[in-house]
Amino acid sequence: MNSDELFSESQILIPGGVNSPVRAFGNVGGRPFFTKRAQGSRLYSCDGSEYIDFVCSWGPAIFGHNHPRIRKAVERALENGTSFGTPCPAELEMARLINKLVPCAEMVRMTNSGTEATMSAIRLARGYTGRDRIVKFAGCYHGHVDSLLVKAGSGAMTFGNPDSAGVPKSLAELTTVLPFNDFGALEKCFSEIGEEIAAVIMEPYPANMGLLLPEKGFLKKVRELCSACGAVLIFDEVITGFRLAAGGAQELTGIKPDLCALGKIIGGGLPVGAFCGRREIMENVSPLGKVYQAGTLSGNPLAMAAGVESLKMIIEENPYAELERKAEILVSAITLAAKEKGIPICVPRANSLFSVFFREGPVRNAEDAIGASSQVYKKYFASALAGGVYIAPSPFEICFVSMAHSNGDLDKACEVLTESIRKL
Repeated sequence: MNSDELFSESQILIPGGVNSPVRAFGNVGGRPFFTKRAQGSRLYSCDGSEYIDFVCSWGPAIFGHNHPRIRKAVERALENGTSFGTPCPAELEMARLINKLVPCAEMVRMTNSGTEATMSAIRLARGYTGRDRIVKFAGCYHGHVDSLLVKAGSGAMTFGNPDSAGVPKSLAELTTVLPFNDFGALEKCFSEIGEEIAAVIMEPYPANMGLLLPEKGFLKKVRELCSACGAVLIFDEVITGFRLAAGGAQELTGIKPDLCALGKIIGGGLPVGAFCGRREIMENVSPLGKVYQAGTLSGNPLAMAAGVESLKMIIEENPYAELERKAEILVSAITLAAKEKGIPICVPRANSLFSVFFREGPVRNAEDAIGASSQVYKKYFASALAGGVYIAPSPFEICFVSMAHSNGDLDKACEVLTESIRKL
């Protein structure tokens, strides 16, 4: 069956024909292509098409798709079974690696997804502080958790639903939303309700409304205000963890949160999540403490095998300088093409992450991101896809570069992306 046939049947059996809204291509029109297999830097569709992939499974494929070392690690684990329902040695090995690499990670609890990780971190912060109020930033997406689906990013922004149906008003009222990079709003919030705040949860480099870069001193100010009033600072590093640096944004910025949510790369492409942080706080998690959290498949041996191998490769190869070099080639080509065409553009980059806003920069917050031209992006995406380059299908998502992208891939992608801009 080709993608048209598969999507037609999927729409009958699966809401919207997809199992995650970001896959629907709803912002760019048409229907999504269905992938038959992935290898290295490429996706191969059920229609016989081949794409250079800069979505990378939304982040986990930092070494490319179906890497032989990761595949072999999973194969070895599979020989012993898929799930035990008991602790297994690979869980401890994962915890050791996270503890070694992530600055705040004194203790670690595995989950099955980033959403579970952020949900659990919020519950833990509330249980630890005895407070209820959560502060988040507009456009930051932290998974489909009730408390956090308030002015959320990612698919919620793409489909024009920053607030989800099904979230009780009474629960949403416990979430205060601030504009990112707004020092004044931040200080005003803490001066008025600081003693009510259980936690501030944030993407240190927001990457679900396109990519935003924190202004100088902003993360430090959040850290200082949380410390001053006893609120828990939670970094959502599901995307940035092990992407910006081995220790994520914490290592890059020198700002250490109290808790951190992780995912994507620590599963090597398999479902995974984790939350970690200060021992004093983490010891409140059941069975040690009174904050309940559980998961039948948390720390399952297959995901742990894939994730452990990914982290070992990161330690051995230290890929960040090479990833940054590759991403900068793409960003420079895109920026130059837009300048030559006379099209306003802003292309923020953080190591191997980047996004494209068709508007003048800088893009500081969600309001700025929404002000970019989605219609221009739609044409840009369609042209890139027709040329065999798969980029984020929404202007509110980001692109990822992997170690599998060769210089030839980059040359081809630059050619296609610059031509796509020239056609606008």
